[in-house]
Amino acid sequence: MTTAGLPARLVRSREEGRRARRDRLMRGLAMAAAFVGVVPLFAVLFFVTLNGLGALDIDLLTRPPRALGIGGGASSAILGSLQMVALAAVIAVPAGVLAGAYVSEFAGSRAAAAVRFAADVMVGIPSILIGVFVFTMLVLPFRQFNAFAGSVALAIIMVPVILRTTEEVLRLVPRGLREASLALGIPIWRTVLSVALRTALPGILTGVMLALARAAGETAPLLFTALGSRLVNVGDFTRPMDALPIFIYTNARQPYPALNEQAWGAAFLLLLFVLVTNVALRGRAMLRTLST
Repeated sequence: MTTAGLPARLVRSREEGRRARRDRLMRGLAMAAAFVGVVPLFAVLFFVTLNGLGALDIDLLTRPPRALGIGGGASSAILGSLQMVALAAVIAVPAGVLAGAYVSEFAGSRAAAAVRFAADVMVGIPSILIGVFVFTMLVLPFRQFNAFAGSVALAIIMVPVILRTTEEVLRLVPRGLREASLALGIPIWRTVLSVALRTALPGILTGVMLALARAAGETAPLLFTALGSRLVNVGDFTRPMDALPIFIYTNARQPYPALNEQAWGAAFLLLLFVLVTNVALRGRAMLRTLST
């Protein structure tokens, strides 16, 4: 049907009606997509909290697991995760921040593109492949599973996240700050360290915390490197060491309900750490926005 003989007002009315229907349709599709994306998150939070909160007690936090039999707690896994993630941060944070500064401040376009591409590929590599690589480099030659290899594997996972975050945040630093520093005769490297990185420090810390949260939940690399241990290991990175993801994986596979409950409790602890980290980052960002 043509609209040549219809009044212009009626034509506009029909066109506006079609646009309104299309707008409602697209709004509905977008809302449905948001619902599909959010519901699994809340389902996981609810399910882990429901099963893990009841298993969380003082024994789980303070007692080591028994070498044989059922009972004990997850203190060795908690201490192991804290130690290996901390050592991974010591390795990854300087490397990631300096690499991001190099890409943003010093590298040419081709070198920056190559490093950026490598970091993006590293972010997407399955963590189990990193575990196999570190197993070949740091476990097989010494014929011993060890916590240091686990920390190196976690550091490899953390570096590209910190690198890309640092690069993007440094791009937001006003060029005028660098030019003012250079005008005072300060060398470029000192300008980057004292002006650019200091100005971008809140954003860099955000990237570091996100990398820590990801590393704390990795299981596959630690199975190939740190292996896990029911003995409490404090400070000896040459021997196997337990971690919360390994503790969850091991106890969840056991046919004993008591050990399954401990796995749920450890899963709730790990989830709580990730949630607290992300909430702290969001709160910090909101406070910074309000202060500006």
